[in-house]
Amino acid sequence: MDKRQLSDVFRERLKLLLTRSEQNQSEFAAAVGIDRSALSQLLSGASTRLPRAETLLSIASRNKVSLDWLLGLSQDEGLTGEIRQSLEIEEGSDNRNHTLLARWHAEAAGTKIRYVPAGIPDLLRTDALIDYEADISNRSRERQAGETQYRIEYNRRPETDMEVCMPRHTLDIFARGLGVWSGFPEQERRAQLRHMAELLDDLYPTFRLFLYDGRLRYSVPYTIFGPYRAAIYVGDMYMVLNATDPINTLTRHFDNLIRAADINAHETAAHARALAEADFRIG
Repeated sequence: MDKRQLSDVFRERLKLLLTRSEQNQSEFAAAVGIDRSALSQLLSGASTRLPRAETLLSIASRNKVSLDWLLGLSQDEGLTGEIRQSLEIEEGSDNRNHTLLARWHAEAAGTKIRYVPAGIPDLLRTDALIDYEADISNRSRERQAGETQYRIEYNRRPETDMEVCMPRHTLDIFARGLGVWSGFPEQERRAQLRHMAELLDDLYPTFRLFLYDGRLRYSVPYTIFGPYRAAIYVGDMYMVLNATDPINTLTRHFDNLIRAADINAHETAAHARALAEADFRIG
């Protein structure tokens, strides 16, 4: 790794630690024993110079990460001698769910997030669909609405880069009112598809939705939060992968879903509008 790459990785990981700390720059700088102006310079990327060794050690020690990780020489944050689990199980219900997702998204800000949803992507749902799905899943309507709004605001940030892949037939089934959506009124389904199309146009290109042929490809729902973690959704739990190799494997799987897409991100809004206007014979 050359000097520029080393400096870039250090700066991104320093930004991540600052975000995690929930401190402002002055508080963070004081905690690691440097001036706020020095911290600002390190975060700006104006120079490829790294801080002094004692400063690096202070940052790593204070934030309980390894020096190798801080400098980009390792993907393992754990301190030397610490055995860190590569697979964790997290419960994801209500308050805990929102807290986890918000933290994981914040940590991955500025990197690419890859997302395979279980149904209609959260941030694309109307209030009517949120109400309907809350009733059939016994989950909090308020929490789901809050999550939807958070995701929309997150995707309006200029640094956001999110790719989403889902089976094309999921939208077809929804438009026809089949499966879990059999009790959702036709008028509301059409309104949902129009709402989706508007948001896809509005958020593009920071949010890009690809549709693949679900007969040729299969995927469980999961999200890859940059290079840091992947969360596979299992009911109300998340299987959280922290190790580099499984994250890279899921990333390759996601890239294959995109390659198999027959409706690309710039075409998805038009496809949703066409479904909204289609004349389905719904039994």
